[in-house]
Amino acid sequence: MHSLITRRVLVLGNASFRKLTTARMTQTNGINGNGNSASTDLLDTPSAYTQKSNKTHKSIDLRSDTVTVPSVEMRKAMAEAIVGDDVYGEDTTTTRLEQRCAELFGKEAGLFVASGTMGNLLAIMAHCQRGDEIIVGRYNHIHRWEQGNYAQLAGISATTLEVKPDGTMDLDDIEQAIRVKGGYIQIYDESCDVEVTSIPDCHMPASKLICIENTHNYTGGKALPIDWMKSVKMLAERRDLKVHMDGARIYNAAVASNTSVKHIASFADTVQMCFSKGLGAPVGSIVVGPKAFIDRARHSRKALGGGWRQSGVLAAAAHVALDHADATIRADHDRAKKLSKMINDATPDNLKNKVYAAENDITNMVLIHCLNGVSVQQLNDFFQKHDVLAMTFDARRIRMVLNWNVNDENLETIVEVYKQFLKQL
Repeated sequence: MHSLITRRVLVLGNASFRKLTTARMTQTNGINGNGNSASTDLLDTPSAYTQKSNKTHKSIDLRSDTVTVPSVEMRKAMAEAIVGDDVYGEDTTTTRLEQRCAELFGKEAGLFVASGTMGNLLAIMAHCQRGDEIIVGRYNHIHRWEQGNYAQLAGISATTLEVKPDGTMDLDDIEQAIRVKGGYIQIYDESCDVEVTSIPDCHMPASKLICIENTHNYTGGKALPIDWMKSVKMLAERRDLKVHMDGARIYNAAVASNTSVKHIASFADTVQMCFSKGLGAPVGSIVVGPKAFIDRARHSRKALGGGWRQSGVLAAAAHVALDHADATIRADHDRAKKLSKMINDATPDNLKNKVYAAENDITNMVLIHCLNGVSVQQLNDFFQKHDVLAMTFDARRIRMVLNWNVNDENLETIVEVYKQFLKQL
């Protein structure tokens, strides 16, 4: 085993930098509603999570699976929930939810938190100390859409890796990203490949945690391959690291992989899951893992202002969401597959190189690709004018997320609006 360090330095003058930046910002791939060039650069694309919509009672809302409202059954359960102050450990509905999820995921303990973002941050804080480092995909939610909170609030750095179209990271990239163990460089005798000595290295943080995401949001809700997750876990164990799974939509992954959430969770030391996404509860996420880990996370939760009082009101809705999880997720997947096919069937052959919906490995998300003169702004604005709300996901893709507020009749309406858009091209 040998250690190889390659240093690469790129020096770019101010003039060259301005030229490069200008070229990047002025790339175009479409025409906006005023007939002007519409940039497809991500820097010029409005933030997908801050765009305001003109939502009405008639709107079909596909921006996310977080837009659902509580069902009648959930509202009844919330009204009748037995509650207490959870900071004192007295909310039995919440305690029961944490125990239920720990068993469901095959872990020792659970912690009910306000959001997936909070759950992921607490997991990182419980695994790492200030100055440590995580390894994460550059398009993973933890890095891309959680404000760099691991650095901002916890003092933890990150090595970010490329993400493949299936949501995975290259195993060799992960291994190469691992810093020397505990801040030490191991030196080997090349003749016999055995360790001779080790010396401290004060230049590096210590790698402690590999973060994966399942399903992977940015790649279109892809379920991570089982064999890949198994390989990541084996790599982590061999290199004395832990694995945290951002399993916000782990139920979607389980259904798509035809397995259980417990099986998927077995490939990570800790898991976070959102009740407020595909499962349809109004608020809350769960973090599960070893008891000592959960104790540390609970302690940090209080520091972040996340100590619940009568949280059982929300935990009651999460219980109902779990009761119907499998059926809810399967219905969303079926409609997503149906919608993507309907969109492509409605697209004339001469326009298929301009706009199409991805149909491979779909869970609850439909991604419409806009190319060759069709911009995402064009299509999304047209949808919104006709009471169909979608998300401008990036410079070339619109995301539609199926959820339990969307029915089969709505799919027909969505496709009819899409057909009207095609007529103007």
